[in-house]
Amino acid sequence: MRSAFVLLLMSSAALAQSLTYPTTRQDDVVDVYHGTKVPDPYRWLEDDNSDETKAWVKAQNEVTFGYLKTLPKREAIRDRLKELWNYERFGLPFRKGERWFYTRNSGLQNQSVLYWADSLKGEPKVLLDPNTLSKDGTVSLTITSLSDDGEWLAYGTSSGGSDWNEIRIRNVKTGEELPEVLQWIKFSSASWAADGSGFFYGRYPKPEDGKSMTEKNKNKKVYFHKLRTPQDQDPVIYWNPDEPDWGYYAGVTDDGKYLVMSISVGTDPRNRFYFLDLSKPGSEVVKLHDEFDADYSFIDNVGTTFYFHTNQDAPKYRVIAVDITKPQREHWQEIVPQTEQKLESVSCVGNQFFCEYLQDARSVVKAHDLEGKLVREVALPGIGSVGGFGGERTDTETFYSFSSYTVPGAIYRYDVASGESSIYRQPKLDFDSDAYETKQVFTASKDGTQVPMFITHRKGLKLDGSNPCLLYGYGGFDISLTPGFSVGRAVWMEQGSVFVVANLRGGGEYGQAWHEAGTKLRKQNVFDDFIACAERLIKDGYTSSPKLAIQGGSNGGLLVGACLTQRPELFGACLPAVGVMDMLRFHKFTIGWAWTSDYGSSEDPKEFEALIKYSPLHTLKPGTRYPATMVTTADHDDRVVPAHSFKFAARLQECQAKDGPPVLIRIETSAGHGAGTALSKVIDETADEWAFLLKALE
Repeated sequence: MRSAFVLLLMSSAALAQSLTYPTTRQDDVVDVYHGTKVPDPYRWLEDDNSDETKAWVKAQNEVTFGYLKTLPKREAIRDRLKELWNYERFGLPFRKGERWFYTRNSGLQNQSVLYWADSLKGEPKVLLDPNTLSKDGTVSLTITSLSDDGEWLAYGTSSGGSDWNEIRIRNVKTGEELPEVLQWIKFSSASWAADGSGFFYGRYPKPEDGKSMTEKNKNKKVYFHKLRTPQDQDPVIYWNPDEPDWGYYAGVTDDGKYLVMSISVGTDPRNRFYFLDLSKPGSEVVKLHDEFDADYSFIDNVGTTFYFHTNQDAPKYRVIAVDITKPQREHWQEIVPQTEQKLESVSCVGNQFFCEYLQDARSVVKAHDLEGKLVREVALPGIGSVGGFGGERTDTETFYSFSSYTVPGAIYRYDVASGESSIYRQPKLDFDSDAYETKQVFTASKDGTQVPMFITHRKGLKLDGSNPCLLYGYGGFDISLTPGFSVGRAVWMEQGSVFVVANLRGGGEYGQAWHEAGTKLRKQNVFDDFIACAERLIKDGYTSSPKLAIQGGSNGGLLVGACLTQRPELFGACLPAVGVMDMLRFHKFTIGWAWTSDYGSSEDPKEFEALIKYSPLHTLKPGTRYPATMVTTADHDDRVVPAHSFKFAARLQECQAKDGPPVLIRIETSAGHGAGTALSKVIDETADEWAFLLKALE
């Protein structure tokens, strides 16, 4: 094994020596945080509109793509990705009025197409094809909202992957498109009034010219748009001018009587809950829950009884009922109590609550009646993840999807009365699921906490440490990573490689305590968990350090950046994507300020001390031999602005040992944080990533 490692070092050194990185200018910029001086020589890269930054991006891409073109497996991997991705797939069907709606992708379409039909088996008609909205497929459908009678579609689109949306309105039957275009919409839905006269939505003030991709997103308001009127006539329904950080998510109840509003600050799951009685003109907004003490997620209402999925007095969540005529807490009723498993989500269909629980990050679904009595556990096809169970309280059927790391997602129809599931859509693609297996193991982190991870690979794998292995993680913002099929990962495993997902603290897999254990001053727990998982994979013979790669995006990009700086010798290669790399300045751009609930802020002395100890940009050390690394970002990412990746890549190239392997940055154009990216771009980037890893892990 040692001789193989030496050969790897020699090969990597030769590759690095053949690369000449672009020169990145350094400035004498120094910030002072609570008496500590912190240099920021690449501050100028934060200006994504400057000619100098654009020239730097071009120069970096020339080096990166010049290197990628030399990789022997790149084209074969791209061809296999196209071949495997070329299968028909559908979204979950749903009904509005007398019409059914669903999305379909014929195979290699950049964006899925929205269809409607008069019945589930009726002749489908194209309602909206996003592929016709741009030549390169970079305009994506982000909001789909149908009026209650199924006559009107309010749809939002994003251009180039930006979080900014534009909403337009189209008649379902005739295809007529109304003239108004609604702008400056972000993190919002469109929720129709019961009479179809218009819809409620949230929007921000128009940013200053040239700053739409970087300016802080604050002062959101809830508006109502009436059909066939210009946006500047839309009345404000609610906002609090004294609270510019408050965000609003508004929706109309299924009975059309109430507008319900969840009010949050940033990404903190705790929220306030207000409502407006739409049946009484001139009504005032009622503040039902007016404290940020817990997470209150509205499920449904029966008359004046509102049902909530909440962690109030229940860290693993429960269902409660609140009569809005008697809103005092002593009148609240517990409907579905907390259990040992986290209650991840709840929907109400057919007068039943469908409760999705996470059992060690795997889905379990139980149906309860409206009084809370268990009706049945829904029989699922295996160990994996479900999605769906949507619809209205009076519906007699619902649909859900089920997938695992080895089995593509199928869509099932569920009969509420009988509890029987039947396959509605079964994907067909050229992948031998039976040849692979998934197992879940638990490993002790640095402080003894048991951390689960799913390990998937071809059956009969030899545990001799020789296998290329990709370890993926996230660990933040109460988000749970559950099993799911990915064409890209399937192709990775077809190369004889192992794929692993670690369920780290900071995520939502085990409830409130698990999430909070990976936040603010405790964020290092997340990195310790990931490192422990890597060490366990090596100990058990799945792989070895020269064969082990790590990957993560966004908060997961931070995870990879922190781990590669803390334990560079542990990994053979790293793929940090759209990562939060500058932990001292992340809150100064777009929606970054909202992440302080998880990260803390450099403006707080104690939190600054914690942040600077793991901030990837600030913990790189000159002359260190870092693993082969390809940073990935996009020029239209206005969530985690690309400056994070730009500055980190520049500093990494500066610090990399002279004999170290390649450290590159791949900057996608006309793409954003990830959602809605054109399939052709996804295929190209995945091919580049796998080819880069396989070369680095030889």
